[in-house]
Amino acid sequence: MKTLLVVHHSPSPATHELLDAVLAGAHDPEIEGVEIIAVPALAATVPDVLGADGYIFGTTANFGYMSGALKYFFDTTYYQCLGAVSERPYGLWVHGNNDTAGAVSSVRALATGLGLVPVAEPLEVIVPVDKNVREQCYELGGTVAATVMG
Repeated sequence: MKTLLVVHHSPSPATHELLDAVLAGAHDPEIEGVEIIAVPALAATVPDVLGADGYIFGTTANFGYMSGALKYFFDTTYYQCLGAVSERPYGLWVHGNNDTAGAVSSVRALATGLGLVPVAEPLEVIVPVDKNVREQCYELGGTVAATVMG
């Protein structure tokens, strides 16, 4: 069985709603043989990363950057995973009140450094979470999970 690791920082009701929609998409009934593991960014470990076949990262945009929690995740796993996770797929969602560009750019830089391959455009959410946003999150989760499935 393949594994999709969802590493997230979802402290607010809005970001938790995004996470729920991403996970729903990853669990789409048409996707088989993929175990979905969601881990808060402060709890994700090197074995989690090394044991996964693909990744979805979710974060708030804080002061023009990814959340401190997601940054901590990358700080504590990056060098131990460098060279071991190349070519694995990933997706990203970012929620911000007015700007998500810096957060997207910072996650992209780290993912590129790890050799991860984006399989969907980053989902940048600066509007209230509504049906359209939830559908986009569902699609992101489904796309990454389907890619992991093969």
